[in-house]
Amino acid sequence: MDSYNEENIKMYFFENRLKTYEGWPFDEDCKCTPENMAKAGFIHTPSENSPDIAMCFFCLKELEGWEPEDDPEKEHKSHSPSCHFIALKKKVEELTVEEFYRLQKERHKFINNKSCNEAVTKFEEAAKLRRADIIKTAMGEE
Repeated sequence: MDSYNEENIKMYFFENRLKTYEGWPFDEDCKCTPENMAKAGFIHTPSENSPDIAMCFFCLKELEGWEPEDDPEKEHKSHSPSCHFIALKKKVEELTVEEFYRLQKERHKFINNKSCNEAVTKFEEAAKLRRADIIKTAMGEE
């Protein structure tokens, strides 16, 4: 978990987020350039089927289906209004240690929430399969 945290602390810095945009489909004559995406807190997290997935390193909100006229900051604020990173009024480099740790605390809430939601979903899927097995057994359909 420590390396995960260390890696993500690096993402507080624009330059590190920008480095993730290799292969990003929008680079010129549009609002969602790698620079604008990185400024808005997004990192590029492409998949085989979706080359334009971007995720906020802070609130973990994933967005895809970007259009050239999409403004990353506006999209981020509209899809994740509770993200503390996009609401920052100063640069990360200007934060006090106390402000940074408060921000990290909020970030961990997003991480824990996502992790718990994924665990609940996984449990519910396993429970559904188990229930189906129990019903089959009860009905003598083994």
